[in-house]
Amino acid sequence: MACEWWFYHLERPPLAAALAPLFEKCLERGWRVLVSSDDSHALDEIDAELWNWRDDSFLPHGRDGELAEQQPVLLTTGEKNLNNAKILVLLGGKDCGRHDPPYERVMVVFEDGDGAARGMARTQYKRAKDQSAPVRYFRQTSSGGWQEQ
Repeated sequence: MACEWWFYHLERPPLAAALAPLFEKCLERGWRVLVSSDDSHALDEIDAELWNWRDDSFLPHGRDGELAEQQPVLLTTGEKNLNNAKILVLLGGKDCGRHDPPYERVMVVFEDGDGAARGMARTQYKRAKDQSAPVRYFRQTSSGGWQEQ
């Protein structure tokens, strides 16, 4: 089965608040998540915000390094699937360099104001469509949720 490509167009930061519900849904399904970005500072911010996301929820996650293989959600600047994830999340214009990566789903999350990331998402979308991969596109709603377009 081909890898699914899901695109998330973020219009209202913070990024962690938009990602956290997506991560929760993945974990509810028993899927591990690998989050990859070239921006280590952005990953540090996401890491800090996820610890304080909601008082009534715990979202297990960690940074790459020691015990990476044990993290249900692994935040990394790398591309190795150290935590045996089924879901790859690409941030900030990151590309995995493959049209059919070894994941069940790739989630491309890009901020509206980041022209480079938006441009990469368009390229990835076209590449996935050209390869006949399942593709879905979601835009953030005014309440912060996601609506398929």
